[in-house]
Amino acid sequence: MTLGHGEINNLAVGGPARHIPVLLAPVLEGLSPQANKLYIDGTFGAGGYTRALLETGARVLAFDRDPDAIAAGQALVQESQGRLILAAARFSEMQKIAEQHGLSGFDGITLDIGVSSMQIDEAERGFSFRKEGPLDMRMEQSGPSAADIVNEMPEEELANLIYKYGEERASRRVARCIANDRKTTPFTTTRQLAEMIARILPTKPTEIHPATRTFQALRIAVNDELGELSKALIAAEQMLKPGGRLAIVTFHSLEDRIVKTFLSERSGRGRAPSRLLPGEPVPPATKFQLIGRQPIIPSDEEMRTNPRARSAKLRVAERTDAPISATPAKRS
Repeated sequence: MTLGHGEINNLAVGGPARHIPVLLAPVLEGLSPQANKLYIDGTFGAGGYTRALLETGARVLAFDRDPDAIAAGQALVQESQGRLILAAARFSEMQKIAEQHGLSGFDGITLDIGVSSMQIDEAERGFSFRKEGPLDMRMEQSGPSAADIVNEMPEEELANLIYKYGEERASRRVARCIANDRKTTPFTTTRQLAEMIARILPTKPTEIHPATRTFQALRIAVNDELGELSKALIAAEQMLKPGGRLAIVTFHSLEDRIVKTFLSERSGRGRAPSRLLPGEPVPPATKFQLIGRQPIIPSDEEMRTNPRARSAKLRVAERTDAPISATPAKRS
């Protein structure tokens, strides 16, 4: 399959979106998409970003690791007149998949990190502590689940995981209670785990649900979300042509810290402009130039109309003409 140059013709690609893409206008402004240019949407979801890119006449290589999203996106593939390839793969594999399709020299790459609203809304996927469902959380619907981690991971490791990925100060208390309860009754549902956490970590009505951080930690661990993000950033550096744009939307501090650190290092932010000392190595050429003030956050209006946007942050950078690193992006 190739990405052709079909007519734009006011595409109604994929029908109405099932959720509102976060920071869509700033992402498009950052990418500056143009007809027949080549872009990657690393997190297809309901197709919001991809749809907007296609409507500019652009060509898109999109990725999603969720089989449900791939199935739902086939209508968009059919209606895009050959300008969309939708790959069932992790976005960390974007370089390998692009090569398989004979594609290179991308003009823009966008990623919307984290779980989609469709996954949260579907109780049977087990992402939400507010809905009764199996304790699953697997984006790919395969491999070890959240229940496997909760019921099998040693208590100390579980406490460290909840603290590291959920930033939960009471991680040891949560892990201790999980380890005690699972001896007699293994955890199998979202409500079972959420109610246990709520029982041991009471909160005020104005505070977030006490299970929020633990569920976040489990989801990140099950899907290796932070590792996937790090690999995708390296791949994007390899794949963007000079002048190509990278636009990444994150939803919590762990993700944003990875993106911010990567772009700061690659753009030379904070690097002293003074002359080098004798014997001091020449710093590597900057691979990215930051675009505008960072980060970009949603407007008050967007946060009112789309509550999912409240914690979102967008960072945009442009690839310089510095040579690509000799170290290839790690592939799975």
